[in-house]
Amino acid sequence: MSGLGNVFFVVCALLALMSALATVTVRSPLRAAVALLFHIISLAGLYLTLHAHLLAALQLLVYAGAIVVLFIFVI
Repeated sequence: MSGLGNVFFVVCALLALMSALATVTVRSPLRAAVALLFHIISLAGLYLTLHAHLLAALQLLVYAGAIVVLFIFVI
């Protein structure tokens, strides 16, 4: 992995940790859903660093495109 790939991995990993923590600690359900969206996007970035492009696309389509939107509409 190149130096830029390592930086991208670290940024995605830190964003995943912070957004996962925010998802379970914030009091507002809407903010928790937005934090979950950021977590899903950062996980897709981590999948891209593993060269799992299909898994990253499915992560974005299924979870960010359907599940989080459903959560926001329910809230």
